[in-house]
Amino acid sequence: MDGHRVDASRPDLLIRRSAVFGSALILAAAGTAQAGDDPKVGAGKCKVVMFCVGVSTDGKSGGERPQTGSQDGGGSDLKCGYTKIDPKPPASAKELWKGADPKKNDLYFYSCSDGGQNNPDGFVAVPTGQQPRQQANPEELAQQAVDSMTLLGPAIHINPKPGGQGLVGMPVWMAVDQSPTTWGPNTATASAGGVTVTATAKVSKIVWSMGDGSTVTCTTPGTVYQKSYGLRKSPDCGHVYTEPSTAVSGGTYKVTATSTWVIDWNGGGTNGQLTEVRNSSVAVTIVESQAVNS
Repeated sequence: MDGHRVDASRPDLLIRRSAVFGSALILAAAGTAQAGDDPKVGAGKCKVVMFCVGVSTDGKSGGERPQTGSQDGGGSDLKCGYTKIDPKPPASAKELWKGADPKKNDLYFYSCSDGGQNNPDGFVAVPTGQQPRQQANPEELAQQAVDSMTLLGPAIHINPKPGGQGLVGMPVWMAVDQSPTTWGPNTATASAGGVTVTATAKVSKIVWSMGDGSTVTCTTPGTVYQKSYGLRKSPDCGHVYTEPSTAVSGGTYKVTATSTWVIDWNGGGTNGQLTEVRNSSVAVTIVESQAVNS
């Protein structure tokens, strides 16, 4: 890349972030050269991240310019870090400095190996002599917000009730409470490093494992059975047993309701979605109709 020239009168070029991180650093370095200089850019080394260059304007290799303040975020494959822009962009590059005094600050470029998809990158001014502080990872903050929530398994309502008896061939009604901790919505926030993430959790579905080998998926909380409903089937979440529970070990069907919580989060200039799973169980007894009459 010898012979690379950039017009020193065009510091605005620094603002145009390249899709390749190295290009952004090359522009940042070359933009401060004198108009008569012929800056040469030498490939340097990085401690952590995928893209890095060393720069110089004296015709020599920029040598090693290691990144500082690196961090992992959102999994072992995600790498984030800072790269110091040296030499500094001119004071006229106001959109880069964002009000910071170039005489009292250094400029760093913060980036992650996800290309800014979930972890926004950009230029950060840091007081001269200080190290950049760790930038908060929005994905990690989202998980912190979720961890602060109380998300429980379904609070089950089922007819026939546990402790009672139901009949083979008769409708079974399943339902759950709609509280913030068992159905949602449930909202929490988490903040760090000037970034705040808000997460909202809500159950998207409940999969009922009925104990007889069948499953029922309900996307509503179901309808709680009332005596006035008689022998009608549940309008939104029900089941019919075809065999008595004496056919299984223990003589009862273990009914397990598994809820899937979908958590939408946003903050730090990005957004995403997480999922959590919870479950709870009850036991029901199902008998043949003649067994009740005898």
